[in-house]
Parts: sequence; C-alpha cells; structure tokens
Amino acid sequence: MSEHHGTANGRVALVTGGSGGIGRVAAERLARDGMDVAVHYAGNRSAAEEVVGSIAASGGRAMAVGGDVADEGAMTEVFDALERRFGGVDVVVNAAGIMILGPLADFDLGKLDRMHRVNIRGTFVVDQLAAKRVREGGAIVNFSTSVVKLGLPAYAAYAASKGAVEAISLILARELRGRDVTVNAVAPGPTATPLFFEDKSEELVDNIANANPMERLGTPEDIAEVVSLLAGPGRWVNGQTLYANGGMG
Repeated sequence: MSEHHGTANGRVALVTGGSGGIGRVAAERLARDGMDVAVHYAGNRSAAEEVVGSIAASGGRAMAVGGDVADEGAMTEVFDALERRFGGVDVVVNAAGIMILGPLADFDLGKLDRMHRVNIRGTFVVDQLAAKRVREGGAIVNFSTSVVKLGLPAYAAYAASKGAVEAISLILARELRGRDVTVNAVAPGPTATPLFFEDKSEELVDNIANANPMERLGTPEDIAEVVSLLAGPGRWVNGQTLYANGGMG
C-alpha cells in the first residue's frame, strides 16, 4: 500500500474551475482534508490566487494553475506544473463549466458549441490526462447537474452537455479496472452561487428554495461535502452520479 493511499496526507488534488463558486469551496475543503491543492482558473488569476491565499492562511499548501480545460496542450502543462510542485496527483475534481439557458427551438448554435466545448470536451480532456496520471488509490470527480433528471424547460443544451459527462464518468470508471481509481459525477441541484443568482428575481429564488423538501437552496459547502467523500473515504462508490440536491428529484 502506497503512502498516500487511504489518507489525505501526501495526497494531491487538482480542482478545475477552482477560482469561484462550488470549485472554490471544494478546493478549500480538500485542503482542510489535508490535501495539497492546485487551484485551476480559466481567466481569473487573481481569484485563484485569493483561494490559494485562503488555503495558505489555514495552514494548507496550494498553487494556482491556469489554462483552457478544452485545450489538451494547456492542460498537459497544468498537470506537469502540479506534479513538479507536489510530486504527483491523486484527486482530480472537474468543477469548470459554463451554463447558457434558452429554449431549444431558437437556441444559438454558436453558444451550444461554446458550452459543449467547455463542458464535454473540457471534461474529456481533463479526464484523459487524469486517466493516465492519477495515482493508485485516487479519484476523479466530474460535475453533472440535477437538471439531467429534472428535465426543466430552457435547459436542453446545458443538460445535454452534462448528460455526456455522466456517460464519460461511468465508462471511464469501467475502463480504469485494476487501477484502484474511482470515477464519479456529482449532480448538484439549485446551489447558492453567483452563477445561480444571475438574472433571477428574489421571488423566483424563493420559489426554487421552497420547492425543495429541505426548504432552502443548496450551498457550495453541501456540494463540497460530497466531493470530499468521493475524493477520500468513499472508495466503494464508483461509476455513479450522486444527486446532491436536498431531495429535489
């Protein structure tokens, strides 16, 4: 059994989209679990540096790494940089993603392509690198959405991109037979992030919160709890999509 297996000590995590929203809180949570963390950003370096600073202030070790998730060259450099700094990688959390909503009948196909490039190709590229590099005892955690199951109008393009993520996760879990590396997807419901509140009235936010049996929105901390489980002790959960949504569906 290798020294990093089964314990957070000596374990190294990469969190894509780690500069904001759920990714940020997941990065901070994995650092609290004792992992060294590479906080990935696409455009906002200062936000990523802020997360690195908050992890360092709590006694953890982190670094900021930038790059387009859909660009295999850029992401190879990200993996190379974190391996140089921390010696390897055990956990890859794919929190990078974009959401554009609109009815299918007149959805802008340029926007469809942009979203699928980040959400599908981005996940595929990062998973491809992770499949080759994650050490024994490691975990890959991708991000889906509860809307895949709920099927809400205006979400066709976004949910389609995340349905693809679920398929990739299940099949990669099976392809990694013999490696002792788990692959799962987390499917949040409505979660109180800046992205969620964009373009929503207070009334709509209240209605969404009250529709939940728990009578509130999810928090990034709720989702980070599930990421922490899958990244660490939850070794017998593999090839699954975990719906973290308070019972929405």
